[in-house]
Amino acid sequence: MANLATNLSRSAAQHPDRPAIRLDDEVHRYRSLAAGAAAAVDWLRERGVRPGDRVALQLPNLPLFAVCYYGILAAGAVVVPLNPLFKPREVAYHLADSQATLLLAAPGVAEPATAGAGRAGVACQVLDPDTAARLAGTGAGRLDPAPRGPEDTAVILYTSGTTGVPKGAELTHANLSRNAEVVRDTLQHTGPEDVIFGGLPLYHSFGQTSALNTGVASGSCLTLLPRFEPGKALEILQRDRVTVFLGVPTMYAALLHHPAAAAADLSPLRLCVSGGASLPVELLHGFEDRFGCTILEGYGLSETSPVVTFNHPDRPRKPGSIGTPIDGVQARIVNPADPDHRDLPPGEVGEVWIRGHNVMKGYWRRPEATAEAVVDGWFRSGDLARADPEGYLFIVDRIKDLVIRGGYNVYPREVEEVLYEHPAVAEAAVIGIPHPTLGQEVGAAVALKPGATATADELRSFVKEQVAPQKYPRHVWLLEELPKGPTGKLLKREITPPASVTSG
Repeated sequence: MANLATNLSRSAAQHPDRPAIRLDDEVHRYRSLAAGAAAAVDWLRERGVRPGDRVALQLPNLPLFAVCYYGILAAGAVVVPLNPLFKPREVAYHLADSQATLLLAAPGVAEPATAGAGRAGVACQVLDPDTAARLAGTGAGRLDPAPRGPEDTAVILYTSGTTGVPKGAELTHANLSRNAEVVRDTLQHTGPEDVIFGGLPLYHSFGQTSALNTGVASGSCLTLLPRFEPGKALEILQRDRVTVFLGVPTMYAALLHHPAAAAADLSPLRLCVSGGASLPVELLHGFEDRFGCTILEGYGLSETSPVVTFNHPDRPRKPGSIGTPIDGVQARIVNPADPDHRDLPPGEVGEVWIRGHNVMKGYWRRPEATAEAVVDGWFRSGDLARADPEGYLFIVDRIKDLVIRGGYNVYPREVEEVLYEHPAVAEAAVIGIPHPTLGQEVGAAVALKPGATATADELRSFVKEQVAPQKYPRHVWLLEELPKGPTGKLLKREITPPASVTSG
């Protein structure tokens, strides 16, 4: 059966009493996690959810995320994961665009979830304690996932391209199952004895595939941290004897520089995986020297389920490189200006093109965007890289005007759209500013309308109220006019922040 939820029913049959999901003292064994997902299937069907329906999920890293995620899949429906930090306008957009029929939300996000669902005209179910208790998996219900084809959509993950308009990448059951299988068997080598650190957001592709889906497919235990805090993370790593740590570079820096790191014993840790942004080589060596654990860096995108390349554990590692393509995946370096799409020789910089089992079905309801992004089966990443003679890839820049803040993608146009809603703003351009620990910070150059007045603090607060915390510009500065080219197009490459910028 192609249904991704089959991984859970299989592990529940093979390892019923092994711990599957842990949150401090709350432990769900595979038997109870599967029973909870089965209860979720019944609960969803009672509310009219049918195969193919989109069901949005706005939950932090809680055991209930896994219960609902696999319950939605087992019902034959499609999961639409949402950032728990989304504000009402963001919730409303994603619900309306995905044509979701239902939103499941944690009590802690009830206000923005309910408001956003109301704007979109979508039913919202806040998972109160009574509902959560029903889905706790205390029964003995058998999980029998609905039949789905390999090319049926399992998850719609929202991302954004050069336009900045969030687009839903349709990932199939085959995409996600195969990516998790390859990660399990060839990269992380995870099994029932492993404990995986669950500090990456599960709504994000990295945490969803490499932690949740790989962990369940392996019969491993996933120990959750709802909001990353280095002191608590060190406590969990030691308490639960974590063997596999997954993180973005800012997490590695926070752990290494935390006061408790000097006395921390992480000897059970056998593998660390870094993704989401480039890992500084100095940080890699510092972390490995302190904790005695190898870090392997990889690369992926939401549209590729997400893993594309990796520094494989059975091959030489090259610090600073994103490694080589994973099993069943090809990656090319192409001259983006060449109409014949010819490969570039080693050492020359070009765009990364990707083909394989991991490439998305397409962008939800956006055939033109899909045709632009996928050419003859090759996904155009928008990332610039070079390859060395041995085939290792090195990311050097990005085609897209993307800001990566602490491993999170921030799409400038989305933030610019909010700035343009302020009555005093005439022009706005959002750019990335180098930051020593986050990689990049979000900055905004703004020109006001003639006669209008607004302060940088006012503009920053205006955006902060309407977007998730990682998106709003910490640095805002005012200019008389933004630089433009002959056609009137804003030239972001000519925008540089002043020596001293207003910081929030």
